[in-house]
Amino acid sequence: MLLLAVCPALASDYENKFLSEPVRITSGLKKAGEGYFAGDMSRICYQGIPSDKPFYQIFIQPFLPSAPRISEPIRVSTGQGRTTCAWFSPDGKKLLFASSHLDPKVEETEAKAMAQIREDARTGRRRRYQWDFDPHMDLFIADLERASPLKQLTDSPGYDAECSFSPDGKQLLFVSDRDGDPDIYVAKADGSHVRQLTDHPGYDGGPFFSPDGQWIAYRTDRQEKDLLQIHVMRADGTGDVALTKGRSVHWAPYWHPTKPWLVWTGADHSDPTARPNYDLWVVQFETDQSFTTCSELLRITDHPGADVLPVFSPDGNFLMWTASRDGEAGKKPTSQLYVSTLKIKNIETSLRENTKH
Repeated sequence: MLLLAVCPALASDYENKFLSEPVRITSGLKKAGEGYFAGDMSRICYQGIPSDKPFYQIFIQPFLPSAPRISEPIRVSTGQGRTTCAWFSPDGKKLLFASSHLDPKVEETEAKAMAQIREDARTGRRRRYQWDFDPHMDLFIADLERASPLKQLTDSPGYDAECSFSPDGKQLLFVSDRDGDPDIYVAKADGSHVRQLTDHPGYDGGPFFSPDGQWIAYRTDRQEKDLLQIHVMRADGTGDVALTKGRSVHWAPYWHPTKPWLVWTGADHSDPTARPNYDLWVVQFETDQSFTTCSELLRITDHPGADVLPVFSPDGNFLMWTASRDGEAGKKPTSQLYVSTLKIKNIETSLRENTKH
């Protein structure tokens, strides 16, 4: 077990209405985030940047629901290239993720990135975060029960990433720019029988199946470039509904396993002179022939730092997300994973009070 003195990640009085005191559960990496639970909640997977690498790698570590804590990370990816979007198979035996480690110039790419990091450190430059749609990114499966080579699922030219399995494990969702811009695709779990679900100008990404496998939530900037909004569509790509719009940015939607709730990250971008602050938001929905929201958005965090990439645990009791809330003694906070117990009744009450009439 990795032991580390960590400052408390104190929640505000507002946050305490909806969440228990956040507990930091990652350390030992420059950054860590985008975490997901295994189905039995015994482990989590996530992406993290090692101290000697420029890009995220994929890690797993134990998770103890009765006492969440920092544990030693175990790297699953190769250690080379960019990686992202890890996801456990429903039986927990395999891990799906995207990686660019087969880039024929991966060492050159990493060397340039490390040189840039050193130069930025020397000059004090802080670059704005930007996601790279690496054209060498493909989908891979790692066997978590035995040592074996990664199994490659996609090999089309261009970016293949942002992947997850369907609840029954028979299909996978992913994002690809093989047709010219990032769209959402579905395939069998082995990567065969690929079918395109969205085909709009702009970016469609970050898709997840609903717990019953009937719907897909995702983010898109088709309304206005770079202003991400939340959309939902049926699993076959029909019945698309925009849940958000306007001058705010909404992204990273995730389904609650038992409640009719979606959680995501959002910030107001209407004032170009103000620094947007990303918080976590929940909405209650209804599904019939179409998909509708039946409550106003409920903000559940108000920390001055960014709270992003929220996910519910498979039992519906925990929320895990990426934030910069505290740090090791004498060091500036970095993005790490946190977990809280959800105060379900308080959230239900607030959503009911916010119900649209």
